[in-house]
Amino acid sequence: IYGELMDAVYLVNKYGEAISHQGWKHTVEVADQVCEIWNTQDVGIWEMRGEQHHFLHSRLMCWVALDRAIRLASKRSLPAPFARWDETRQAIYADIWSNFWNEERGHFVQHIGSTALDGSMLLMPLVRFVAATDPRWLSTLEAIQKSLVRDGMVYRYRNDDSQIDGLQGTEGAFAACSFWYVECVARAGQVEKAHLEFEQLLRYANPLGLYAEEFDSQARHLGNTPQALSHLALISAATFLDRKLSGEKTTWQP
Repeated sequence: IYGELMDAVYLVNKYGEAISHQGWKHTVEVADQVCEIWNTQDVGIWEMRGEQHHFLHSRLMCWVALDRAIRLASKRSLPAPFARWDETRQAIYADIWSNFWNEERGHFVQHIGSTALDGSMLLMPLVRFVAATDPRWLSTLEAIQKSLVRDGMVYRYRNDDSQIDGLQGTEGAFAACSFWYVECVARAGQVEKAHLEFEQLLRYANPLGLYAEEFDSQARHLGNTPQALSHLALISAATFLDRKLSGEKTTWQP
């Protein structure tokens, strides 16, 4: 969760009050910790019950953590070991492009040594690691669409592709992944398609307009209800899609 934490710290400082001295000291400690552990194995965002691996999402979030720490320090003129942080950030960037891209399959992979897709890959353009129209990302998005998308719902992974789940039974579609997918499609320039997918997902809400963690094959809700992550993804997708549909010009902001 290093990336999520540091991105939140960065956004609070961008749109709110400046970070305190003690708060910055804690932030530096987190960034330094990331420099130490980024190249280690873990169980990934989905908390897999099998062996630990080098997961793409975990590697991506380590990059986000250092990227946001560097941006924050630069914007607020805060003291920081810039050389070390930037060197590690570049190392993570190179590692992802070198070790998580499968040339034969034409898409990024869930973890090193795997050929599987993963819904968490949809965060790659959303955290601004890769351009939403980069050819390699677009081919990954197309692969996700073919393999993980069903009736507007996006699965985290395919059980038959990922042998590290450790659980029996079928996998439900994940609501957050479904909204991440909508935003990725919109950011790729396919606004009408994204709009249709979004409207379909809206029909899957419960009578209160809320979402659980997952959908079953009939779009019935499964798991935690309501799930905060689902609604954060919904808000992000809705906000971006609304800007595109209204004709508002979107500009990149650091």
